[in-house]
Amino acid sequence: MANSQDKPQNQQQSQQQNQAQGQQQSRMPNRQQSQPRSALQSRQPGCSRIQQPNHGQSHPQNHFRSQPGRHLAKLFLVLILITAFVGYGYQKLRKDPITKSDFLLNTFVSVTIYDSQDERLLDGCMELCREYERIFSRTIENSEVSRLNNRKPGENKVQVSPAAAELIQKGLEYSALSGGAFDITIEPVSSLWDFSGGSQAVPDEEALKKGASLVDYRQAAVEGNCVIFSSPDTRIELGAIAKGYIADKIKEYLAGKGVKSALINLGGNVLCIGERPDKTPFKIGLQKPFQDRRETAAILSIADQSVVTSGIYERCFERDGKFYHHILNPADGFPYDNGLLSVTIVSPCSADGDALSTVCFSLGLEKGMALINRIPQTYAYFITKDYQIHCSNGAEALLESLPAGANP
Repeated sequence: MANSQDKPQNQQQSQQQNQAQGQQQSRMPNRQQSQPRSALQSRQPGCSRIQQPNHGQSHPQNHFRSQPGRHLAKLFLVLILITAFVGYGYQKLRKDPITKSDFLLNTFVSVTIYDSQDERLLDGCMELCREYERIFSRTIENSEVSRLNNRKPGENKVQVSPAAAELIQKGLEYSALSGGAFDITIEPVSSLWDFSGGSQAVPDEEALKKGASLVDYRQAAVEGNCVIFSSPDTRIELGAIAKGYIADKIKEYLAGKGVKSALINLGGNVLCIGERPDKTPFKIGLQKPFQDRRETAAILSIADQSVVTSGIYERCFERDGKFYHHILNPADGFPYDNGLLSVTIVSPCSADGDALSTVCFSLGLEKGMALINRIPQTYAYFITKDYQIHCSNGAEALLESLPAGANP
């Protein structure tokens, strides 16, 4: 019911005047209620609205009730449009990462940049790979390593680029660290094997014995930008360390261009620049040996670190029921058989991780683990033939979860 103060003040007006006022009120909001109803109050839950007879004119109360519903509908539509516009703008601001892949360094390489849309940076990364491949490859004619290995008789001092001198020096240091279990002068042996999908033949045992007798890292040295050989038979192979060095140089190049979030993958040698754009670590899979690349033994949380694996399951073949892989023992020229399937190294520098993964594999589980535990900010995961994961000190902290069979 309407309140008393809402009634007309002159109760003596004629019936005609009342009818005129009624027609005017039909075009105005009803003031019979002291407070406006909300949209939820305009109809009782579970009740249907009873339609009143129109009698040729609109009902004031129904007109009043319809207005809040229409306003709320309009407001709801505006909110939807605003939300859609803001979402579209956010998607436009959140750019997709840019990436480029190629077949270089005798493997598939890729670089993904998360905080830049400059495609020229990717081209620069690929060009760096080509440039360093022309320096370090032993199979490309006229590369620096090829010229070293095919030096003239009596030429025992050869000038090289600063990059070649730097990497050869690092390789000699790790050869010494391993006591020769890893040796960058293994080319007289490694050149006898073909693990790239060619003949896949087992070399003659006498040829391997002769080649192994020529392997000795102590017959080479670096002075400035010159490599000095003490033996005319000493030849160099940098395949076990070059990709890590190149990854470091790509990171250096991108950082110089202002990139703070990127992922470099050179045939499984992974180097993370910073973190993901959302400030979370990159998730790097620890591949399960002899399984599909998508099947992982564990997941690592990595920020601004390198992850490098040396394993026996990528470059390998079987002949006459015997398994052969590319990690060769300098002592006899045959593949190592020490119960290991792979060794993964996490380190700040990819060249160090590349070298250490092969060094630790060559040393075996016990000696390799002892070595890694002496090197700061460096962690290792050894997978043995029973598929157990053996973690060095502190390595389990980088695991998403410690898988069954892991031995921290």
